[in-house]
Amino acid sequence: MAGILVAVFWAILVSFLAVVLVRLAQTLKATTKLVADVTEQAVPLLADASATVRSAQTQLDKVDAIASDVQEVTSNASALSTTVASTFGGPLVKVAAFGYGVRQALGRRTAPEPGPEPARSRSSRRKVIVGRTVPSARGRKRERRNTRGQKD
Repeated sequence: MAGILVAVFWAILVSFLAVVLVRLAQTLKATTKLVADVTEQAVPLLADASATVRSAQTQLDKVDAIASDVQEVTSNASALSTTVASTFGGPLVKVAAFGYGVRQALGRRTAPEPGPEPARSRSSRRKVIVGRTVPSARGRKRERRNTRGQKD
């Protein structure tokens, strides 16, 4: 009886191990197929990625060459503007100042001579309030000038 019990136990154990081995073999077969499919698809993708990286490197080399040319043009333009400003800037300012002075001199020369002031009416006089002089509202307006001498 004990021998039969041991034999049945061993038969169940061997059947269980056989099922596990069959499942494991199926899993390994599916895994092998999956790896083969991934390899088939990965090789062309890697080739495309390699070509893209080479193309990007070529484009970056072109952009680098363009950037260095732009930097050279910028430095040349800066040098040119500095040269033009130093060559023409000073004389142009002097010519403009001379022209302004001539216009001012001609303007003063052609301006009418100031005559005697007309008599002021009672309302245009200044009034003194608490020790301060308040100008009349009808009097001449003063032009304000900022610190650079320009009208506000």
